[in-house]
Amino acid sequence: MKKISLTKRIFIALLSGVTMGVIFLFLRENLMSNGKHELWNTINSILFQDITRIEGSKAVGLFYIIGQLFINSLQLVIIPMVFTSIIIAVTNIQDAKRLKRISYKTFLGFGMSSVLALIYASIIGMVAYRAKLFTVTINQISTVTTSTSSNPLNILLKAIPQNILAGLSNNGNVLVAVFLGISIGIVLNKMNDKDSVLKKGILEVNKISQIFLTFIIDKFAPIAIFSLLMRTFAIYGISYLQIASIYFILTAISLIVFLVLGYSFIVWVSTGLNPIPFMKKISNVAMFAFSTSSSAASLPINTKTTTEKLGVDEVTASFVLPMGMTVNMNGTAIMQVIATMFIAGVAGYEITVFNLITISVLALLASVGTPAAPGSGAIILFTILNGMGYSNEIAVSAYAIILGINRPLEMLLTSLNVVGDSAVSIYVAKSEGKLDLEKYNTLDSKESIAQI
Repeated sequence: MKKISLTKRIFIALLSGVTMGVIFLFLRENLMSNGKHELWNTINSILFQDITRIEGSKAVGLFYIIGQLFINSLQLVIIPMVFTSIIIAVTNIQDAKRLKRISYKTFLGFGMSSVLALIYASIIGMVAYRAKLFTVTINQISTVTTSTSSNPLNILLKAIPQNILAGLSNNGNVLVAVFLGISIGIVLNKMNDKDSVLKKGILEVNKISQIFLTFIIDKFAPIAIFSLLMRTFAIYGISYLQIASIYFILTAISLIVFLVLGYSFIVWVSTGLNPIPFMKKISNVAMFAFSTSSSAASLPINTKTTTEKLGVDEVTASFVLPMGMTVNMNGTAIMQVIATMFIAGVAGYEITVFNLITISVLALLASVGTPAAPGSGAIILFTILNGMGYSNEIAVSAYAIILGINRPLEMLLTSLNVVGDSAVSIYVAKSEGKLDLEKYNTLDSKESIAQI
């Protein structure tokens, strides 16, 4: 029997997970409405409970454990993979002028796509605000534990660590890995030592990281994705969705439209290429990112698809994609702008054009500092709210509701983040004459376009 491709297995897991999750969602509502709270609590305790919380101290949390082990396995190699990939990319570009050009074009591409995403989100948010769509009545004030607020500009200070080992010991410090990777790569280029032991060691670490990730994704991704998606939909009550349905639906549609049309426009304008092959071939990456809700977990698949299917040379992809995973967070920025305006509207704050510009700037800075891991975008949102002064009781309650329902949106915006990285890498490779146009335009009907 012919082996089913990973893409098909992931797609089956995705559909099965959503279907079972919705079934459990309605089962939960049925049991709760009929007063059978204890039965649902038992089911939740066995299957879905977060065992790291106080209320989960005696729970089994079967699907939580499966999903979390998978995510932890992927995050295990985030720092070594990004760190070594960037060093290898820089050392492969012996021409200092080319390195400078690629760096400039990479950040230009990220900057332009981010500006487009922010303008798009601001227009949608302001139209919804002016149309009084964000007028949800919240009767019960919720309590929520928030992260300590800080100035978004602290991201710049944290990019250069005081201690190399400490800087590379935290998955939230991906920007540190990027800075150190570029710096060490440039130094190795200056040394010009082809027999460098350090260079060989970096190559080995990178190879180990990629083999490990390939094994984890190939063997465990489908069952883990099924578990993650089923749990995501099963644990939310319909009441949460009803309260913030306008925000949820508006944000979801906005993200999907930008994913399909926004990136098609960016590829077309920046390269002159037909965006249809790009959107078809990148679909597997978007699907995997949606399932795992982690840009870091999607990096190996994104790299493989971008180089083997879309024709970007390995040097450009290995430089642009890890960089984008850290600083190019268009989906996160769109969500944070709309979420901030939703909270402001609910809490009764007036939004002027100046406020909108400030929200966009804060969203851009905050999204750059967002760790490439599940659930981090909604937590960073608190920094924007604090910066804007949206902190009354109703605002905090609205923020708590967003935390409660944002998981599906986090999954969707992650797809935007990783697809945006690939789009920029195509622009950079095309401008450098390093894009294989035959690979890019070829659509083989005999194989799955998204096969990996």
